[in-house]
Amino acid sequence: MKIPFFKKKDSIQNSTAKESNASVEQFDLESEMVEDVLISTSLSFHPEATIQPEDRYYFQFLLNELSPLKRNQISISPIELKIEESEVHAQVFFRQSLKKEVQLGSAELLLMNGAGQVQASQTFDLAEVGQLPAESARPWIVTFNQQSFKVPIEQIKTTDWTVAFKLASPHRLELSEEWETSLAEDQKERLHQLVAGLTPPKVNEINLMGLEAKQDEEGKLIISILIRNGQEKNIEISQLPLVVTDASKVEVARGGFTLPPLTVKANTSKPWTFIFPREMVVSENIDLSKWKVQIQQ
Repeated sequence: MKIPFFKKKDSIQNSTAKESNASVEQFDLESEMVEDVLISTSLSFHPEATIQPEDRYYFQFLLNELSPLKRNQISISPIELKIEESEVHAQVFFRQSLKKEVQLGSAELLLMNGAGQVQASQTFDLAEVGQLPAESARPWIVTFNQQSFKVPIEQIKTTDWTVAFKLASPHRLELSEEWETSLAEDQKERLHQLVAGLTPPKVNEINLMGLEAKQDEEGKLIISILIRNGQEKNIEISQLPLVVTDASKVEVARGGFTLPPLTVKANTSKPWTFIFPREMVVSENIDLSKWKVQIQQ
C-alpha cells in the first residue's frame, strides 16, 4: 500500500495548510438529515495496509490536531509533501462525516500554494482509497505527475501547500442569443431565480424540466423546457426525441426534433421551445394544468 513513507521525525510544519471540503453531491452521494453537530472523525486505514504501531500513533496524533467536521462533509486535510525529480507526493487525510460508509469516485484535485495559486491539477480515481467507514479519516498519498504541473517544480515548496477538491461551479442559466434578445429583463430575472432555486442535476446527469405548455388554435402543442446539463463539459444535441404527458399521465404528443445542433454549456440549464405539429399530437382532450416531458426511449 501507499502509506506511510513520511515519518514524524521528517515532518516540516506547513503553516499554510488548510482543509478542502466538497459536498456529498459532488460524489453523487445522498446527503443525510442535517444535524447541528460537529463530528470528530476516527482513524481508519486501508484493510490491505500494514501499519506499524509508531505509524498508527503518528497519524492519530495528527488527527487529534484537526478540527471536527460538520455533518455531510468530505474533506482533505494536508499532512506532508515530498518532491522528487518529476513527481510530487502529497500525503493527506481523506475525512468524511456521514453516518454511513462512503466510496469516493473520480475527482480532480488541485495542488495549491498558500496564496491559492494552482501549482498542479490532476484527476484521481479515489476509489483506490477504499470504503471510508462512517465518520472516519484515512491517510493516503496522491501523486501529481509532471504532466499535471502548472508551474516549474522548483516553485513548489514543502512548507507552502495544500490539496483541494476542484469544486463544481454553481449551476446557472444559459440563454441562447434568440432568448437573450426576445425576453424582457424581468422574464430573464425570473428564469435566473428559477434555476438558482432548483436542485442542480446530479453529476454527469442530463435531464429536462418543463416551463410552459400550450396548444394553439391549429392544434399544435408548443412547449418550453429547460435542458439541464450536469456534466463538467459542454454537450451538443442534434436530435432530441420527446414524449409529453398531461395531467392525467396520458401521452399526448410524441416526436423527434432535429436541432442546429444545440450546445448546452457545462453545468448550465438552457431553455428551448419545441413545437409539435398537429400530426404529432396523439390526444384530442389535453389537460395541461400539469404536464411532463421526457426523452423518448
